[in-house]
Amino acid sequence: MTPLEFILAGTLAAATPLLLAALGELVVEKSGVLNLGVEGMMALAAAVSFIVAYETGNHLLAFLAGGVASMAAALVFALPVLSFRANQVAAGLAVGILAGGLSALVGRSYESLTVTALPKFSIPLLTELPVIGGVFRQDIVVWLSVALAFAMAWTFKRTRLGWTIRSVGENPNAAHAIGTSVLGLRLACIAFGGLLAGFGGAYASTVYTPLWADGMIAGRGWIAVALVVFGTWQTGRVAAGAILFGALSLGELVVQATGVNIPSQLLAALPYLATIIVLGLISSNRQRLRMYSVASLGEPFRR
Repeated sequence: MTPLEFILAGTLAAATPLLLAALGELVVEKSGVLNLGVEGMMALAAAVSFIVAYETGNHLLAFLAGGVASMAAALVFALPVLSFRANQVAAGLAVGILAGGLSALVGRSYESLTVTALPKFSIPLLTELPVIGGVFRQDIVVWLSVALAFAMAWTFKRTRLGWTIRSVGENPNAAHAIGTSVLGLRLACIAFGGLLAGFGGAYASTVYTPLWADGMIAGRGWIAVALVVFGTWQTGRVAAGAILFGALSLGELVVQATGVNIPSQLLAALPYLATIIVLGLISSNRQRLRMYSVASLGEPFRR
C-alpha cells in the first residue's frame, strides 16, 4: 500500500466501531429516547465477544454474543425509562457504569491475550484503481457497516417504519392517538441500538485491535453519542462524522510516520478535543439544532 492508501483504508476501519454505535444511537434518539450508556455497552460487548472468539475461534458467534450482551444492557436501561419514566440521563449513565464494570470483571482473566482478526478481501476491479485501490481491501464488517448506513438513510426517508419512528420521536402523543404502540416501538429501538453498539464493541476487540484490555473502548461510545448531534440526527452526516473521527484517531500514527515531533498524548487526545470543539460550534447555532433535533428527545411518554 502507498501511504495514502494506508491512511484511507485505516480510516474506514477506525470509523467502523464508531459508525455502528452511532447508527444504533441514532435509531434510539429518533424514537425520542436518549441513551448515554453506549460506552459501557460497547465495553461489555467487547469483552464478551473477545472471550467467545478466543474460546471458539468463530467471529460470527463472537459478534452475536457481543450483540446479545449489549442488547441485554440496553433492555436494563429500557426497564426504568419506559416502565417507570425514570430520568433517561441518570438511567443511561448508571447502566453504562454497570456495563463497564462488568466488562472489566468478565474480561479480567483474558487481559493481553489476542485472537485472529477477520481476513480482508478485495473488491474486483476497484482494488486495481491507481492511488486509492488499496482502500477497497477491507474485512466484511466494514462493508456491511457502510451498507447499513445507506439502508438506514433509505428507511428513514422512504419507508413506513422510518416514518413511524420519526413520528414517535417528534410527537409521541399524536402517534399514540393514531394507534402506534409508542412504548413498544421505543423498546424495539433501544434493543436495536444496543445490538449495534454491541457489534461496534465486538469489532473493536476482535477485528480492529484483536486483543482484550480493560478500557480499550477508550471513549468511542461517547464519541458515538456526540456523532448523532454532530450529524444533526441525519444518517448521512452521522456516517460522514464517523469517517472524520476515524481519520482523526489515526493522527498519531500518521504524524509519527512523518517524523514530526509532537507529544503522543496530544495526538491521542485529538479526537476528543475535536468532539468538544465541533459540539460547541454546532450548539452555538440554535436555529439549526431546533430544525433537525428530535422534539421529544429525553422526555418520558405518559399515556
